[in-house]
Amino acid sequence: MGRRRLSREVALKILYQIDMTGAAPADVLPVYYEHFDAPPAVRPFAEHLVLGVCSHRGEIDERIVSASEHWRLERMPVVDRNVLRIAVFEMLYCPDIPPKVSINEAIDLAKSYGSEDSGAFINGILDKVLPRVDSDGSSEIAGHGLE
Repeated sequence: MGRRRLSREVALKILYQIDMTGAAPADVLPVYYEHFDAPPAVRPFAEHLVLGVCSHRGEIDERIVSASEHWRLERMPVVDRNVLRIAVFEMLYCPDIPPKVSINEAIDLAKSYGSEDSGAFINGILDKVLPRVDSDGSSEIAGHGLE
């Protein structure tokens, strides 16, 4: 398994914990590392994803909601919601990652950690988010990293 894929898995698990407990990333990260295997090589990208999603969660959630028909964010399964957040963050703020890669990785994460329908659900929403990211120029603007 590639380093970035493993980083995404770690980020998903940490974001799940943050979502369920309401704890701050600074509190969850060290506890996660203390109790679960996260090789040092995957931690920087995992932390980039976690901190980025948390920093830009309002914008990310707005994009997810605007692409979701008949789904409120709080009704989505926690795994699906956080897989979507990671993918949308990557699409907006990680210009070195092609959006199609972010979508494919999200679908794979959803199939591994979500329900039987999660892969199709994630794919459907991200397919609607992608043209909006491309058309409004957010992916180019965001190329300057986290601010």
